[in-house]
Amino acid sequence: MSSLNRRHFLTSAAALAAVSATPAPASPTPDASTFLSILRPPTTVTAWVAALPADDPKPISLSPNGLSFDAPGINVHTTPSAASLRILLACPGHSLSRIRLRWQLPVSTDILVLNDAWERSYGDLAWRSIVPERVLPWYFATHSAGLTHAYGVTTDARAFCFWQIDPNGITLWLDTSNGGSGVLLGDLELFAATVISRSGQPGESPTHSIAQLCRLMCPNPRLSPTPIYGINDWYATYGASTAQSILRDTDLLATLAPTSGPRPFSVIDGGWAGSGGVSDIYVPNPKFPDMADLAAQIRQRNVRPGLWLRPTLAPKSASPSLLLPDARFAGSSDSAPAYDPTIPEALHAMLDKLTQPLAWGYEFLKHDFSTWDIFGLWGFQMGSSITRPGWRFHDPSRTNAEILRDYYLALRRAVGDTLLLGCNTVGHLSAGIFEASRIGDDTSGLRWERTRRMGVNTLAHRLPQNGTFFATDPDCIGITPAIPWPLNRAFLDAVARSGAVLFCSLDPGATGPEQQSALREAFAIAAAGNSSGTPLDALTSTTPAHWQFRSGSTTLNRTFNWTGPDGADPDPL
Repeated sequence: MSSLNRRHFLTSAAALAAVSATPAPASPTPDASTFLSILRPPTTVTAWVAALPADDPKPISLSPNGLSFDAPGINVHTTPSAASLRILLACPGHSLSRIRLRWQLPVSTDILVLNDAWERSYGDLAWRSIVPERVLPWYFATHSAGLTHAYGVTTDARAFCFWQIDPNGITLWLDTSNGGSGVLLGDLELFAATVISRSGQPGESPTHSIAQLCRLMCPNPRLSPTPIYGINDWYATYGASTAQSILRDTDLLATLAPTSGPRPFSVIDGGWAGSGGVSDIYVPNPKFPDMADLAAQIRQRNVRPGLWLRPTLAPKSASPSLLLPDARFAGSSDSAPAYDPTIPEALHAMLDKLTQPLAWGYEFLKHDFSTWDIFGLWGFQMGSSITRPGWRFHDPSRTNAEILRDYYLALRRAVGDTLLLGCNTVGHLSAGIFEASRIGDDTSGLRWERTRRMGVNTLAHRLPQNGTFFATDPDCIGITPAIPWPLNRAFLDAVARSGAVLFCSLDPGATGPEQQSALREAFAIAAAGNSSGTPLDALTSTTPAHWQFRSGSTTLNRTFNWTGPDGADPDPL
């Protein structure tokens, strides 16, 4: 087998076969005015390449040649089928930064369009009219005349992919960068992405239509064998917890959870780590003198212990040769030293941070900050580029998407069957690897507006990923004196009944008999694991108020008031 085809065959053949073998979903003949036919070679292809040793990419138009598009030193090959369109790239001797595929076709201007997000969402998920410059990461959906059509790339993509839509056609961008520079593929052929689409059926809700696309994008999700619910201390203490306060809250959880069935989790968030995680993260601070004993005591209460980690963060003593370059932060005051996952010794150091808690007895690991640490940008800052220009990984031959997915796979191998929840991770690339994913930015135990904008928004608009990619975690209900209980009560009920991950942060001063009764009900719903939800007004609201929930054969309609009597807070969060 030639080196040109090695990466394609070794890394993607099985996943691609699963997608290619998936028959096109049964659906009515699509409405030509709203369904977009893109499972065919694009109209035009443009590549951004640079001749070595320079790395100043310039756009080059590729000439069509059957199913391929070519220019000197660059080839893009497409393989269409009834169910998908596979895209392969070769660029020997050049640096390749991105590919633009353009389908010229008429697009109805009366459609609404829903975006996804690069990693977590940031209150920015919404159905909107066509905005040509809008970046639509990974997948998008359109809605018109009662039908929701959906389009995306499968979750085994080896490029960061985003879409654009305008009245004259559809654009797919494949970001093949390595760090903030072009990838150096050499003689390797790269499987970049597999495009799929699904035409909606009459009577389907938008949530259901998009969920069916998610199933096609991720044929083999990795799901927890039991529902994930319980407590996480962060929004009650913001890092000021102690071993004693964790056990106090765990005692309360043990009285609130069902006496039989799946056991809840007590997750210790970032406050346990020495120096807030700036120094070696697996050295606990004095408030947590014995992490193994703490895990054992949590388990004695018939509760499962969980722990927050930041594997990518390097201690101050780490050798600079193992670290990512500071150029990815470009002077940001929030920069932090992080390991380069393409260096074997650095990757080994990161994995040690996971195997240590396993030895202590923790059964659930929440790993955080990897997208920020590796790329130097939050999702809301990324736009059309996930990192700043001008730097590379130690290994320049792999794309950012390949490097990140390989890192996720290394985490999985290190922990075996231990449950993993990714926070600040790229959900599309972690699907099938992690059991759970934090799908939105932080909620709050201090300010309801954060919970409304971030938690309610992501719960509603990323619900199609729940059970199709992983278990979706909209973040905690921070039950504290600072948050009006009626608002928290509504969010608690919506999360529990939606079937998403349910974690609560419990402040003892705000967890009286009324709250405990509501928590007991919510935990029982979550533990049963047979509930699902549909936001009925998602097309017209960023934080839908009207919901329909199902539990077995029972249907329940609920209306929530997310803004309270004074409306929404206009100030920045």
